[in-house]
Parts: sequence; C-alpha cells; structure tokens
Amino acid sequence: MSNMIQRVFTLCMILTFCVCSTITYASNIEDETVISGIVTDVDGEPLAGVNIRVDGKVIGTSTRPDGTFSLTVQQDPPITLIVSIVGFTSQRVEITEAVVDDLEIVLQEQTISGGDLVVSASRVEESILEAPVTIERQDAIQIRTAASDDYYKALSTLKGVDMTTSSINFQIVNARGFNSTGNTRMVQLTDGMDTQAPALNFPIGNLNGPSQLDVESMEFIPGASSALYGPNAFNGILLVNSKDPFNYPGLSVMVKSGVNHVDSRPTLGEPDDAQPLFETAIRYAKSFNNKFAFKVNFSYSKAEDWRGINYSDKNSSLNNGFANNPAYDGVHTYGDDGTFNIALLGLPGPTRTQIAQNVSAQTGVPESEVEQYLAALPAQPVARTGYREEYLVDSGAENLKLGTSLHYRLNDAVEASYTFNYGYGTSVYSGAQRYSLKNFNISQHKIQVEGDNFMVKAYGTFENSGDSYIADFVGFSINDQYLNTSQWYGAYGGTFAGGLIQAAAQAQGGDPSYNQATVNAILSNTAVVSQFHAAARAAADANRFAPGSDAFENAKNTALQNVVPNGALFNDQSRFLHTEGQYNFKNEIDFMDLQAGVSFRQYQLRSNGTIFDDDGGVEINEFGGFVQGSKSFMEDRIKLIGSLRYDKNENFDGQFNPRISTVINTFDNQNLRASYQTGFRNPTTQGQYIDLNVLTARLLGGLPFLADKYNITQSAFTLESVQDFTTQVLAGNPAAAGELVPYNNFEPVKPEQIQTFEIGYKGLLGDKLFFDMAYYYNIYNDFIAQFRVRQINQDQNSDGVIQDSEILPLTAQTAPLLLSGSALNTFQVYTNVDNEVESQGAVVGFDYSLPSNFKVSANYNWNKLITDQNEGFIFDYNTPEHKVNVGLSNRSLTESLGFNVTWRWQDEFRWVSSFADGTVPAVSTIDAQVSYKLNSLNSIVKVGGSNITNNRHILNYGGPSLGAIYYVSLTFDEFLN
Repeated sequence: MSNMIQRVFTLCMILTFCVCSTITYASNIEDETVISGIVTDVDGEPLAGVNIRVDGKVIGTSTRPDGTFSLTVQQDPPITLIVSIVGFTSQRVEITEAVVDDLEIVLQEQTISGGDLVVSASRVEESILEAPVTIERQDAIQIRTAASDDYYKALSTLKGVDMTTSSINFQIVNARGFNSTGNTRMVQLTDGMDTQAPALNFPIGNLNGPSQLDVESMEFIPGASSALYGPNAFNGILLVNSKDPFNYPGLSVMVKSGVNHVDSRPTLGEPDDAQPLFETAIRYAKSFNNKFAFKVNFSYSKAEDWRGINYSDKNSSLNNGFANNPAYDGVHTYGDDGTFNIALLGLPGPTRTQIAQNVSAQTGVPESEVEQYLAALPAQPVARTGYREEYLVDSGAENLKLGTSLHYRLNDAVEASYTFNYGYGTSVYSGAQRYSLKNFNISQHKIQVEGDNFMVKAYGTFENSGDSYIADFVGFSINDQYLNTSQWYGAYGGTFAGGLIQAAAQAQGGDPSYNQATVNAILSNTAVVSQFHAAARAAADANRFAPGSDAFENAKNTALQNVVPNGALFNDQSRFLHTEGQYNFKNEIDFMDLQAGVSFRQYQLRSNGTIFDDDGGVEINEFGGFVQGSKSFMEDRIKLIGSLRYDKNENFDGQFNPRISTVINTFDNQNLRASYQTGFRNPTTQGQYIDLNVLTARLLGGLPFLADKYNITQSAFTLESVQDFTTQVLAGNPAAAGELVPYNNFEPVKPEQIQTFEIGYKGLLGDKLFFDMAYYYNIYNDFIAQFRVRQINQDQNSDGVIQDSEILPLTAQTAPLLLSGSALNTFQVYTNVDNEVESQGAVVGFDYSLPSNFKVSANYNWNKLITDQNEGFIFDYNTPEHKVNVGLSNRSLTESLGFNVTWRWQDEFRWVSSFADGTVPAVSTIDAQVSYKLNSLNSIVKVGGSNITNNRHILNYGGPSLGAIYYVSLTFDEFLN
C-alpha cells in the first residue's frame, strides 16, 4: 500500500507539470507591453529590491541597486503594476501604453502596519484591516530589527502568542491556552509546507525553518482555523514566508557572536563560566530575464544549551516525614524514575530467603528471625539514586540548515518551482521525559505549480532521529549496569532490616529475637527510620559509578549503543507525503468570491518499535477539501464570508467544519468583525499508535488494539486513587484499599472538536495609531487528554513481559503491589474528556507613531480556563492568565542609527504535564538592540541582548533555566536601502 501511494504521489507531481506546461504554452505570446523606470522614496533616494508585480499574473521583477527596473509583459495594455517593499506604502500603477520607458514611482515610508496585506486569514490576499479573524503579522524590517537575539523568539511579543522554551534553539508557539512543550494544537507552515516532525506531531520551532536573511514575513492567526487549513489547525496557525528569488535577488551574509550563561551557577549544574555562541548565514539569489530564478541558503549556529537545574521532588507526596525522601525523584535527575515498595521484599519467596541468608551471614542472627524482620519492612516506596541532567544530556546545541529553490515561469501566468529544506542539529525536548535530540535531522521536498487563480503542490517530510535518546533511560541504564534493580533493592532492604535488628537488640538488652511490639515502636520513630533509609541507600550505592569516572562514561556509552527498549536510542525514520490543490473562481464568477481546495496526506510511521507499535511500518491516510465564498454589500461596507471543510482520517469518523464571519466597515479604516468558527484535531500519530516505555509508565495510544495488548482494564485502578491509597497506607490506615477506584471501561480516543465565538475591532486612526482588540469564547468537546491507571500484576518469571496469568486480583496480599510504579504496571493512555471544556480570553493592542520616527507599541493578553480540571486527566491549560508586552523603537533615530527595546511580563501559572507539575513563577524580561547602518558597505552592525537584566526564569515547569544572551552581529545585504 505504501509503495502504491508513493507511486501515485510521484505521478501526480509529474502530471501536474505536464498538464500545466501544455496549457500555458498554448497561450498567446504575441501581445507585449514593455516598461522601464525607477522607484525612489520621497527624498528622491533610489530604492533597491522593490517588488513590481503585474496584477493577475505571476510575472514581476525587482529594482536594481540603483532603483531602476525593466519588465516585459506578454499582454497588451492596460495592465496594473503593484509596487511594494516592506517599510513603505504599496502603490498600484496603471499602464496604458505598450512602451513606457521613463516611469517614475515614489513610495511613501510607512511606520504603522495597518496597510499590510495578508493571505492566511482567508487564503486570498486582503488588507489586514479587512481580515475576518484576529491576525498578527511581522514583515522583513520588523524581523531584521527585532530586539531579541533570534527573529523566531520575537513572535512572543505578538498579541495572543504564548511561547515556551525547551532548548536554546527550540521554541514552541501556542495561543489561547492548553500550551505544551510539544504543541500538537498548532500548525506551522513554511512556504506552505507543514513543519511538524512526523513522529513528534508538532512543529519543531525553527530547527528547519529559514534563516533571518530569507524570511519575508510571518503571519499568525490565533484560534481555530480547521475550516480552511484542516486537522490540527486548532489553537492557531503560523505561516512563515520566505523570500522569492525573483523579488529578492542578490547576496546577503550575516555573522553573529555572543555569550550566554553569564553569572552561571556551577553548583547547580551550569557551566563554570560564560559560554560563547555563534551563528552565520548566507543567502544568494539570482533571476534570469524574469523567467528563471534560484536561491540557496546556508546557516549554522552553535551554543552551550540552557540546562535543567530543578531538583524539586516529584514524589514529595510519598515522603512519610523523613529528612530525605526515600522515593525522591528530582525533576532534572534521571535514573531515579519509578519506585519500589520495599515491603514487597518481605513477602514469602526466594527473594526474601536470599536477603535473609545474606543478613544472617553478616549479623549471625538466625535466618528465621531475619525473615520476620523482613516481613515487617514498612510499606514505603523507594527510588534509586539519580544523576543530574548535566551528566546525561548533550548540551552542545547546534543547528545546520540548508535550503534551495528553483523557480521557472512557464509564461506570464504560471510559475513552477521546486523547494528543498534541510535541518540538522542537536537540541533538547521535554515530553513525558527529557529527550536529547542529538544529530536529529528533517528534510522536505516540494514541487509546486501556481498561477494567479490556482495552486497545486506536493511535498514530503522525512525525519531521521539520528542519535536521539531518552535521558532518563541513560540514567536508568547506568544504575542498572552498576547493580541491577533486583540486587540494588535487595541490598537496600537487607541493610534496612539489619538496622532494624540492631535497634531491636539494643532495645531488648542485646537480644535480637523478633518482638512485634519492639519493632512497632522502632518503626514509629521517624528519626530512627530515616537513619535506616540513609544507611540502606549508602550501602546499596557503595560502589555506584561516579559522574565523570571511566566506569560512568563506559556505562553511558553502552546505554547509547542500543535502541529502546534495550537502550536509550530511538530509531525513527517516519515521514509523511502531502498533496494539495486550490482554485479561485474569480475568472469564472464575478458576483461573489469563491475558492475551493482538496488535500491528501499519508503518514508513514517507521520508528521500528522504538516509539510506536509499528513493526513492519504503519500507514495512516487522511483526505479533505474545503469551499469558501464571500460577498460584499452596501458599497463594500459589509462583507460576509462562509466556508465549509470536510476531513477524514481512516481511523476515525469524518469531520465537517464550518466557519461564518463578517467584517463591517463602520468608517474609513475602521472595521468591526465577528465570527463563528469550528475546528477539530485528530489524535496525533502518537495519540493513536505510541507504545513507549518511559520507566515510570508505558505511554499507549488510544486505539483499541493497544488496550487489548496490555489488558489495561483487568485488575486496574485509576492512578489518582492509587495515590490516595498510598497516602493512607503510609499513614497506617488498615482500610486503605477502600480508596481504590477500578478502571474497567476503555473508550477509544476520537477527534476533538472546538467551537469559537469571536468579536473584534481593528482600526487605523489617522495615520498615527493602529488599534486592535478581540474577545473569544471557546467550547471544546471530546477534549483529548491522557489518563493514568495502575494494574495489579507481578512479573513472576522476570522476563519483562506481563502474561495474563501474572495479572492478579485485588486482595490484602496483592494490594501492596500497587505501591510500586513502573512501565510494567502503570499505563498512560490517550482518551477523551466526556464533558465540555470552556475557556475565554481577550487581547488589546496598539501601535502609535510618535514624532521623529519614534514608535511605541503595547498589548495585553488575557486567557482564562472556565471549566475545572477533571481529576485523573493530564489536563494541560498551562497558560498565564495575564500577559503584557511593551515596545519602544526608532529605526531611523539618525540616518544610520536605530534601536528597539521590548519589555515582556507574564503572570505566574500552574503547569501540568506527564513530565512534571508545578508553578511557573511570574517573570519579566527586557530585550534591546541598537543598530548602525554602514551605508557605503550595504551593512548593518547590531548590538543587543535578550533578557538583558539576566533575570533567571523558566517558561514551563520542567524546562531549562533561562538567562541572558548578549550578542553582536554584522549583516551585509546587496540590496540594503
């Protein structure tokens, strides 16, 4: 099936070219209009790189460094030229003569963005003021003058945008709540290609996106967009548009150097000193006779990554008042995942007998007496000793990106192109565990044919996990190579029992005979029991591999030589193929605007069993289509837009998604908007097929065959009730089993739906103030979440697999098995929340142009979860209720000098995830830059910093500790104005 799909995919690409070539070459090429001239600013200075496009066609050109241009169009006049460049107001110029050789065009500088054109809101070009939904846009100048050290990070200053950071080179964008470090609710398109990694199912930030030199603009729509963009455009969509080589020719080079880890904290696991960082990028583009054009891009960055230094205890609830929690599991320590109830060592059997023999040999106490002491071991969960992140995670962050595109204009109306993007690097991602994405790479190939009224494209995304691994698995493996888990807990329990025997003998005048009253009295003394635990851990860890030692490094290398489940490495080459077509009926219908489109996608899961249950490969097919119509009334004062989309994934029922919106022009450049939108998201490939051991649990997709594979409804209980049971056991409550809630009804996961009601206002007041505000109300149904259960079972033959016969009923003897958690008995399953989930929010912002080229901007963001979180579900709203951004800039303080300063603040909020739960404190940061143009060298020197006050903070609980980045950069652009 997979080979057939790939053949059809390739054939579609070839036929697209052949059909379009036949059609377009049959067109009339005898008519001709020849135009030449110059474009200047109001001071008469020539403008280089100005885009000059013929309305209704793909043909166009750009001005040379001296501002001149020439263009030949295969059409008799009249024709309309659209003249544009970022930072200036666009113009439409009518050409009525066949030969024009002295055309002079003067562009007015634009400091307020109300005149920007966008395409993402309706999939057709329109003014941002007239967009029917909330939309944000950054152009090339805003990107170049961003105060942050990286243009992608500057997205965090936009209205409605939330951003988290997993690594210095890995940022995750979200909007309107339910944030996560792997955001499957957002879609990011780079030049129309979905940038999600096929196995991760979410955009990987800018790891395979264009460099700053090649970004023309970014458009961001917060909220549901499934009616136009299909599955998973749920919380928003980000469009990154690179520069067309026809419109942006020439050479540009950027070199940046800087430092981070200033005033680092070595005792917590950070580097000893400030660390250097480096980035370079090169772009070259050239066009030939406005017929053929190409571009090539290269960029490389390297830095010492931010590190996780949170050593808070994830198992604090399991501490029974001891000085040090025996079940300690640090947020950023690995190898301490999972716990074992040491009372189980006292159950009759070969384990107890072996420990009793060892203790008897050391103490001289008869084995029969020792076995009684072992039977009295407290029901206390214990975890192994972990290693800090600094020793296990590769912090050498780097990112190499290559890209090229070839463009050929079959005639003035049709353009064909091929695009290749490649990203390679090392980063860190926080999911259910901390994953070191080492030598990870992803490539994309796209072929596209487009005209003024149609577009057909096909592309593929190909992922390779490289040497990526699970940091927790490495820590676990190192511990296991020192002393396997059974031996370690045996040593721990034996030492604890030895301490108990010694204390009893002292209390009984030297007599070590077992006495229940004496033992009860000793175990009720928290200080004494705490000493037993400390001694037990010291004995079990006596020869544990020290970080940095040869034994440690050898064990680490061994862990990184094998794939999951026998080692820590992934072995993933998953991919997806996508084809899509869109047609605008503007040449056939004039009483309204009408567009339609279709798409098909196939996921091909190829993790070789290291992520998914996909031995032999798994294919998932999706298809969909949309139609959208719009009509203006009352002299274009009111515009109504309606769209409908249908999508079908082979594993789920089809989904219809309508959208209805209106834009009302109350006064010139003053618009009210209202919309009702729907959206949906299919369960991700992980939500369907994941089968991954993460030590403390097994992550399972929500399809029925996986629930059946592990019999998760047999003798299973909700994890929250197990935690309540554990609390009662530790408190000595004999009726603790009454807390347990059975889990015996598995519901397969299904698509999640959203309804969004939104109203807003957007206006340009005079030519100085741009104002935007919006309110939204979201209703979610079948909310996709994860649910955790624990099963009573026992791996009696120690083969790492639970057979049906090893699943045990609940009895007084088997209940203590629930106090130990591992991937053998704990399952984290994708499912849906039955009741509706509601949230609401609002944004308000403005840009104001002050005298002498100063500009001030500000926005406020409010997001609120209305529905209480359901107990038992991993329900990750993970969004601050209040957030503020304020900026002050002047890109022309003098002829050569400019600056930009941005202040950001967000409120504290609760972060909930399968990796770690906790509070993210409120934080404020300041980014700033000063730039100086070297006009004679077509270059800009930029000095600045992100978080210049070095305010140490986190953006997600379990994420790395972030600090300042200070940098200086030099950018050369052949067409710099």
